[in-house]
Amino acid sequence: MTDFDDIRPYNDSEVRPVLDRILADPELAEAVTRLKFPRLAGPLGFILRPLVTQVMRRELAGVDSVYKFQSVIEKYMRRMIESTTTETTHSGLDKLDPNRAYLFVSNHRDIAMDPAFVNWSLFRGGFKTQRIAIGDNLLTKAYVSDLMRLNKSFIVNRAAKAPREKLKAAKKLSAYIHHSLTLENSNVWIAQREGRAKDGNDLTNSAVVGMLTLNRPKAQSYADYIRELAIVPVSISYELDPCDTAKARELHQQRTSGTYQKGDQEDVQSIARGITGQKGHVHVAFGDVLSDDFADTDAVTAEIDRQIWSNYVLHSSNCMAFDQIGEEARLLPYSDKSVPYEPNNLIAARANFEARLQAVPADYRDIVIAMYANPVRHKLAATGCGSLSGC
Repeated sequence: MTDFDDIRPYNDSEVRPVLDRILADPELAEAVTRLKFPRLAGPLGFILRPLVTQVMRRELAGVDSVYKFQSVIEKYMRRMIESTTTETTHSGLDKLDPNRAYLFVSNHRDIAMDPAFVNWSLFRGGFKTQRIAIGDNLLTKAYVSDLMRLNKSFIVNRAAKAPREKLKAAKKLSAYIHHSLTLENSNVWIAQREGRAKDGNDLTNSAVVGMLTLNRPKAQSYADYIRELAIVPVSISYELDPCDTAKARELHQQRTSGTYQKGDQEDVQSIARGITGQKGHVHVAFGDVLSDDFADTDAVTAEIDRQIWSNYVLHSSNCMAFDQIGEEARLLPYSDKSVPYEPNNLIAARANFEARLQAVPADYRDIVIAMYANPVRHKLAATGCGSLSGC
């Protein structure tokens, strides 16, 4: 037993028993059947579920380590990327050491795909895959928790309500992250905020940064502890957001009624939509390790924001949305190749994006447009561009 057994990922000795347990769970077979065969799962579920279970047992036979489990996941990840993206690119890994552990703090747009695309970039770049922070509010089923922990996820306790319990959980999480980085040399991923940036405004929650330093010994300076964590801001940009309309609907309801009541399975539906929906070009930009003499949480938070905004790779969709709100985006560099934005050269892309916007209900179409345009605002502010042509 260790202090982190209730939140840590599973280790190799636990993989086979956990797999045997979840493969016997009818809820897993039901969920996978509905994901793969959404139209047939209802009327033909009684036929499909046993077949799905049989396929899963065959593919997971002999899997007795985290590495072997992730090797199976990698095949599905590759197929998903091939079918739902036009291109996946990354930058910045050349500045990092594959033998060192880093704390990757990224913007948060998609529940499952954000850490998945960071992991994919690390894998392709010859780096170790990462341990992933996931809120216990998403682990509504036992098999979901098991699958996440098999895939190097560790649990963030968000169920605690009393101030003392919340502080205790935060200290434990802080200690586990530090333990993973310094004693086990494991990369770690955490989002810059709790909850996705549904409006496209990627802002770091200072409480996340504050949590990271709760484990700091009194004798160690704040700046030295931040350096020890080896924080790397990461910018994830999607050309298209599969959940854009759903996010806008939620923000519209909040805007008009002041509140939004999330459905019981809404997070699960968002995860499925994010995995299976079309994403266009996805880019993951790794920033620089935070190594300055940071004085406090506010300074660290500001630097994470600055790097995420300045390293964010814009897409033509962002530039088109910026045009839609009446701003001039001409010559603004977009894509990982920094192509100057020339709307007259993107007639087909503009038609497709306009059709996407027209499919959004008029009541909250402006929210979707702002969602895509806001990263442009932040990038211009972070890079200090006086004019778009000078960026």
